[in-house]
Formats: sequence, C-alpha cells, structure tokens
Amino acid sequence: MSEATGSGTRLTAAEIFRIAVRTGEDELKRSSAGLGLSGLAAGLGMGLTGLGSAALIATTGAHGPLASLVGAVLYPLGFIVVVVGRAQLYTENTLFPVVLVLERRRHLRNTLRLWGVVFAANVLGALLFAVLAMKTPALQTPLRTALAELGTRAATGGSFVGLFWAGVLGGWIIALMAWLVSAARFTMGQIVLIYLMTFVVGAAHLAHCIAGSGEALCAVLAGNIGGGTYVGWLTAATLGNTVGGVLIVSLLNYGQVMGSGRDVARAERSLADIEDGR
Repeated sequence: MSEATGSGTRLTAAEIFRIAVRTGEDELKRSSAGLGLSGLAAGLGMGLTGLGSAALIATTGAHGPLASLVGAVLYPLGFIVVVVGRAQLYTENTLFPVVLVLERRRHLRNTLRLWGVVFAANVLGALLFAVLAMKTPALQTPLRTALAELGTRAATGGSFVGLFWAGVLGGWIIALMAWLVSAARFTMGQIVLIYLMTFVVGAAHLAHCIAGSGEALCAVLAGNIGGGTYVGWLTAATLGNTVGGVLIVSLLNYGQVMGSGRDVARAERSLADIEDGR
C-alpha cells in the first residue's frame, strides 16, 4: 500500500498521516459507480471470513469455546483479500477520508457520499455471498449449517448496547490495522499485520458490520433469525464500528501528528537544532 520514504528507516507518525491523507484524497476522487462496484466486491470477498471459519469448524467437528478458536484461524481471510486487493471496505474508510477532512476542514459531504455508497454496496455484496452459500448447491449441508450457526451466534450474542461496544472495539482494531498497513513496506508485512489484528476480532467475538453480515444473512436465509434481528445487529455494529474508527483511531492519530501545530515542521529539523532553540 505504501513505500517507505527517506533512508529506509521506519516511517514517522507524520509520514504515515500524509500517506493516509493521500489515500483518502484518491478515494474521494472516485465516482459513485466505481466505489459501488469496489464495495460490492469487498462485501462479497468478506464472505470468506465466515466461509473459512465455518469450513474449519465443520471439518474438525469442534464445539463450544474450541469451535470459536478454530474458526478464528481463518477469520482474517476475507480481510486479507479485501485490504490487499484494495477493494472498498466501510470500516477502512473511517480512517482515510476522515483524516483528510480533519486536515483540510472540508470534503465532509463527499466523505458522507463515499460512506453511503460503500456501506450499501458492502451489505449488498454480503447478501450476494449469503445467497450463493445458502440458496445454491455449492456447499454441503454441514457447511451451510455451520455458517448459519455462526451468523445466529453473532446476531443474537448480546444486547444492543453490548453489540455497540463490541463494535467500538472492532472498529478501533480495523481502523488501526488500516493505519499500520499504510506504514508497511512490503505486501507480506501487510498480510501479517492484517492477519494478527483481525484474528483478535474473530477470536474475541467483536462485531464487524460487514464481516458479520455475510454470516448473519446466511442465518436469515436459513430461517434461524428474522430480518429485524439482523437489522438491529447491523445498526449496533455499524454505529460502534464508526465510533471506534473515527474517534479512537482517526482523531487520536490526527492529534498526535497535528495537535501542537508544529510537529510536522519539527520533524524536518534536527534534534540538535531543536534542543539549541534554533
């Protein structure tokens, strides 16, 4: 996603911030049609989180807490495909266009356009995955059953408030992942970062509005839960993901780079000059 600057040392927070701002600018330049198609691909690709988890659970016959841990092993698969493939994922966009808005003090309307188009396309892609998984003979019955059970557990795993806070933590981790991936120099490093951070999301049963949608919609199509239950879960997860990404990651990283108003300029000077008061 990015190339290192300078002499091969680690990127500074200011350099990562500038990369994130450029990424946000590039994304806001895209047409709604382009964003929608990319978002549709991302929603479909995120179905691999549920499919991979269900495949491991169905194959191993794991139950209880062990099933959760086994399923989390392949939970990152969809994130790897979507993030490395540069498809549009809603929760990544709680970082990139947001830091652009914070820096420029404009583009809010365009950011809301991007959010709306990408979110709707992501959910539609998740629905397409669910239809392919549950309404065609592509998957064997045990795998479809495991997918529906994952979706049922996700959508009924707590109260609205509990799901919201699980979404806050999930949104924080995914937006933080996007920040760190921006600093990674090589694709393999990006993959490792994505895997480790999204494994935590899956293993801890945190809420992610798009990854969980593929599973939850499978549960809806299987008749395990009603559409209203899914909408309630989606609302809580989306609100939490947005708050976690915007407030915890975007604002904090903006603050650490721009808070004093002098950090970027100081980064270009030598430590000796700063200490000498020059």
